[in-house]
Amino acid sequence: MSFSMDTAPSLETVNQALQALYNNPDVTGKEKASVWLGELQKSVFAWQIADQLLRLNQSLESCYFAAQTMRTKIQYAFHELPAESHQALRDSLLEHASKIAPGTPPVIVTQLSLALADLALQMATWKSAVLDFVERFSNDHMGFLLEVLTVLPEEISSRSLRLGANRRKEVTDELIEASPTIIQLLTHVNTNACGEEERDQRARSKTYKVMGSWFSVGAIPQQVLLSTQLMNYPFQALANVHCPAFLHEAATDCVCSALYCSEDLENYHELAQRLFQGVMTLVPAYHQADKDEESDKCLNYCRVFTELSESLFDMLLATPNQGLGTFQLLDLLLMCVGHHLYEVGEITFNFWYRLSEELYQRNNQELTDLFKPYIQNLVLALCQHCHMDEDHEGVPDESGDFGDFRVRVSELIKDVVFIAGSSSCFVQMFESLKSPKHPSWAISEAALFVMTAVAKNILPEENEIVPQVVEAILAMPDTTHIAVRYTSIQLLGELSEWIESHAQFLDLILQYLLAGLQQPLLASMAANALQSISTQCRDHMTNHFEGLMHIVRSMETFNLSPDAAIGLLKGTATILGRLPSNNITVALSQLCACQISPLDRMLNEDSGPVKQGAPNDPVVWLDRLAAIFRHTNPSVTNGQTHPCQAVILEVWPVLSRACEKYQSDVRIIERCCRCIRFAIRCLGKNSATLLTPLVTQMVGLYQTHQHSCFLYLGSILVDEYGKEAGCVPGLLDMLQAFCGPTFKILEEHNGLRNHPDTVDDLFRLCLRFIQRAPVPFLQSAMAKPIMCCAIAACSLDHKDANASVMKFLTDMIKCVREKEDREDFEFRRSLVKKLLDDHGQSLVIALINACLFCLPTFMSADVSEVLYELMVIDRPMFCVWLEHTLKALPTESSGGAVTATKKQLADFHKACTSAEDLKQVSNAVRDFCRLYR
Repeated sequence: MSFSMDTAPSLETVNQALQALYNNPDVTGKEKASVWLGELQKSVFAWQIADQLLRLNQSLESCYFAAQTMRTKIQYAFHELPAESHQALRDSLLEHASKIAPGTPPVIVTQLSLALADLALQMATWKSAVLDFVERFSNDHMGFLLEVLTVLPEEISSRSLRLGANRRKEVTDELIEASPTIIQLLTHVNTNACGEEERDQRARSKTYKVMGSWFSVGAIPQQVLLSTQLMNYPFQALANVHCPAFLHEAATDCVCSALYCSEDLENYHELAQRLFQGVMTLVPAYHQADKDEESDKCLNYCRVFTELSESLFDMLLATPNQGLGTFQLLDLLLMCVGHHLYEVGEITFNFWYRLSEELYQRNNQELTDLFKPYIQNLVLALCQHCHMDEDHEGVPDESGDFGDFRVRVSELIKDVVFIAGSSSCFVQMFESLKSPKHPSWAISEAALFVMTAVAKNILPEENEIVPQVVEAILAMPDTTHIAVRYTSIQLLGELSEWIESHAQFLDLILQYLLAGLQQPLLASMAANALQSISTQCRDHMTNHFEGLMHIVRSMETFNLSPDAAIGLLKGTATILGRLPSNNITVALSQLCACQISPLDRMLNEDSGPVKQGAPNDPVVWLDRLAAIFRHTNPSVTNGQTHPCQAVILEVWPVLSRACEKYQSDVRIIERCCRCIRFAIRCLGKNSATLLTPLVTQMVGLYQTHQHSCFLYLGSILVDEYGKEAGCVPGLLDMLQAFCGPTFKILEEHNGLRNHPDTVDDLFRLCLRFIQRAPVPFLQSAMAKPIMCCAIAACSLDHKDANASVMKFLTDMIKCVREKEDREDFEFRRSLVKKLLDDHGQSLVIALINACLFCLPTFMSADVSEVLYELMVIDRPMFCVWLEHTLKALPTESSGGAVTATKKQLADFHKACTSAEDLKQVSNAVRDFCRLYR
């Protein structure tokens, strides 16, 4: 099935494709039909086809496809239609909507309502669309009208519509103007549909959805709303214990939207007061729902209580426990955290995070102390929720919903514990541990788990409680439940800073952890704890190095996860770096030998294709070697031979052979490069003998396989050797050899988007040249094509890749004004100036267009920095470039809405060109972007 994009297909052909998509048992036929229909939707003929299918109303499939196509075209391709056809489209859609009957499937109703809403939002010439909808549909199509009134405000901020700030304000003002009519309409529906039949309840739930939607955009003025009874209806639904689930949820959403809106107390103080009173009346209903085990309703009430607390958050801190800042709000939240289902209490977590952040920033002990008892109760309640089932066997399950919840509890406690005090929290948990009532293992484990979250905050000089806890752990009998022992080991690892100040416990703790290593279920956690203690207590641990080496040699006999094994090597390598210099070489050689032997064996075998995690996968050994090189950091005095040099030179041939053997496997090559990178970093300038063979091999492999990790490794070499005059020509040759294949893949169709890692690593490499050898780089034949590539990559919406491009541009432009004392300053300045004379205008156009049309808002900060640097080095020239760019921007949308007025363009130009610092440019760019989104 195919058709030329130059001609429209017949309706018969379209229906055949729909028949194949929905009813053909042949999968291949379905896929072909799906692709074909997708192409049709992208074509300009889709408008007419969709309209005709809706008129014919032949089948559910054809009507759904038509309604969905119409909505998609209006959403993404409204610009295809000439302005003179907008009214005809509007009339046609209104006519289709008028034919909706009670039996029309909801999916079609939703698509048509979205199509009409999106059209109304984009068609600026359609004034008072909301009132037109009310007039046309309020008598016979109330359900459809309520659907449109719900989706219209929701679509205002749609990313795909990109209405722009001016149009959004215009539409919101129209909604505010129409709000008295809408409130009257919704009140009328609630008054008429007051029965308990499902039809009436459905009608009421739709009105709550409309209210919630209008609240979300601030389109219901306080004085208009409070002069009616409308807000009472959702509260009545929530207070009714027999309220059906769908109505309860709609009422919850509505009240939460109203509370979110009332956060703006300056404009909604009276509404906030009324909502507070209404929410407080729901407490008995919550208790009844809890008693009746209606957990979904409890979740809804908790959402309302939490949203109330969030909306009055500023009052809680400005006037604590007074007026709307009453601590009744905290009691409500703790009531929810006390619910037997942890999912209910979890809804409140964001509030506690926000509270801890604000109190930490304010750093006012008197204010913080007011919240202390509430946080203490919070921690106790969370501890109860962390209890595992008494019949649980084995170690705590860190995956699954409950495992995820415990992780979130741990993170929350770490954030809020400063309010209650780490030591008092530790004491709180310890008291429950030594309770005379012999707590169950699950209670003990939960208390130890909470201690683990707090442990890093305990002062190293604490001498009262922690010693008792550590002694209790070390004295645990082997019969103790394994989950308790597991969490105890985890706690010892988290106490590493305290242990460093209490070295008298070290021997006993190491023996305890060694015993843990022998047990399969405890081995990985014991290895993690060993790593933490080895890293933190490295000066004390040098005496235990031989013991650690013995453990490393026996590592394969333990049941360690890959991460735990790497952690153990990390701890060992950290201590290795503290040994006397003449011992380091031998120890490092032994440590590497354990990894090199199996790797060497794999390289000599022809074991066929390598699958991730298979016995012939070399990644596990490469990662372990990387960990060793990364964390072996001996102190080397000038003139001294680096103690790691001989070992790394021995390892290099094996790594080189690995690169050769696995050259086509990007996953393995990335690990090889990572390993080599840490080896180079370990040696620094002492790796010079590796430079030539490494570069030769990398460049050779890159011609065949464009793995971006080679570019990244190149940037490491430039960072280490870029200031060595004798190395720079070879490094520039490397860059040139990389650029050919790189530009080739980036110049393909969608090349930049398809290879973001290559863009990222290419500009990291170029950045290193700017930082280490700017003049040779700027003089090279590569400078101009790299500049052109950077301009093309400005619009790439990949966070890391775009950040690398912007950092390269920023640092390159800074060459004009920084390090003036260097003898190469004038020459460096002139080289960058020449590049900008040729490409400055193109760069500004690319930067502004990227911000407006391609990049998410958070990425505009990096772009702003480039604009700021351009402005600083040559303000008059930048003024001209920016003016030329702004003149070329569209000032009107395809629907006739003004995107940017002449004054707004002039204001932006002035804000950028007169800015005194980067923040002013960033703010101006962010605000300007809103006009086009």
